[in-house]
Amino acid sequence: MFIKEPPPREMLDPLERASRDELRAVQLERMKWSVRHAFDNIAHYRVKCEAAGVHPDDLKTLADLGKFPFTTKDDLRQTYPFGMFAVPMSQVSRVHASSGTTGKPTVVAYTRNDIEMWAGLMARSIRAAGGRPGDKVHVAYGYGLFTGGLGAHYGAEKLGCVVIPMSGGQTEKQVQLIRDFEPDIIMVTPSYVLNIADEMERQGIDPRETSLRIGIFGAEPWTNQMRAEIEARLGLDAIDIYGLSEVIGPGVAQECVETKDGLHIWEDHFYPEIIDPATGEVMPDGEYGELVFTSLTKEALPVIRYRTRDLTRLMPGTARPMRRMDKVTGRSDDMLIIRGVNVFPSQIEELLLKDSRLSPHYVLELFRDGHMDGLDVVVEPRVDLAPPDAEACKAMARDLQHHIKSFIGITTRVKVVEVGTVERSQGKAKRVIDRRPRQQ
Repeated sequence: MFIKEPPPREMLDPLERASRDELRAVQLERMKWSVRHAFDNIAHYRVKCEAAGVHPDDLKTLADLGKFPFTTKDDLRQTYPFGMFAVPMSQVSRVHASSGTTGKPTVVAYTRNDIEMWAGLMARSIRAAGGRPGDKVHVAYGYGLFTGGLGAHYGAEKLGCVVIPMSGGQTEKQVQLIRDFEPDIIMVTPSYVLNIADEMERQGIDPRETSLRIGIFGAEPWTNQMRAEIEARLGLDAIDIYGLSEVIGPGVAQECVETKDGLHIWEDHFYPEIIDPATGEVMPDGEYGELVFTSLTKEALPVIRYRTRDLTRLMPGTARPMRRMDKVTGRSDDMLIIRGVNVFPSQIEELLLKDSRLSPHYVLELFRDGHMDGLDVVVEPRVDLAPPDAEACKAMARDLQHHIKSFIGITTRVKVVEVGTVERSQGKAKRVIDRRPRQQ
């Protein structure tokens, strides 16, 4: 039913089939250029290097990268808006920015070469996911300052696909265009594609009967349980893509359709490390920690040892020689501490999706119980089942509460609410709502 054929070898870029030794040689050459480019042209980063007592001449091996200071989101905010640009504005072709929901937006820049490189990596990613020239690609990521929509758009065009630039929102129109235009591929957040599936079913359409055969999903963490849910409901291959605007946008790493066993990092352009989020110590491949990236070819905004805050691990390559990253299990800065227990939303999502009676539409609500924090889990039943009565809802809530206590170790209040109660996302799903009183 699903695609399993890898792309023909002649379709791969030369470095996609290079040996590890060949790849390391390219990485070191490009890393030396990128570190010097940042040092010479970004005053803020040069000051950090001088404070750490390091100079680009100290980079003689890939391991020497660990001597250099990290770049963080705070660096981009402190130099807002353009202080981290490494080229004059006359060479900048485009800027993107984050939403700024946790402070000042982080502003990133691209030269013409950066745009071309990004489009090439997105084309490589779509091809690795099973896309081919001539496929119709329905882009339901948001356009604008968010990198998702334009990143997918340029990559699909580069591959030779037909782009349907729908953007996010207007769910009924999304369904109409999928029916009328018959796209082969959809690129969207995993939470929103389930919202689209809900709308199809509301209209009496079987989501499995559409033309879609590939879904390329990113912009938020999602579990293999959600993959199974999406594939079962929509009858397509659900493939993971990873990126973040500070590094380039989507297209930093991509899952290959023939294996679906983690995201291959395009290591010819982005050098990954895993560090202990508390100490900053570099950890060996296979160990879980915080993902750090160094850009190797970016001109306008090179980033050296950028702390993504995403928690994952590095693994050997399979479908490609480039190393894979595991699915992101959470973030070092969105971890919830509930009565001394570390909790990530993805852990709860994994448990609720194991219950065939529950849907992926949920939200976690933090509240204050005296001097202690508590957690409400608000979740809907599946839309394709008969509406449960009050006793059935209580039973589902008790079961999920029991599993959370058993597997995560915290006591929660679980509420199974009517279908449509949980607010639907038209982009990244907001999974956590903090209802605790503000500290004075």
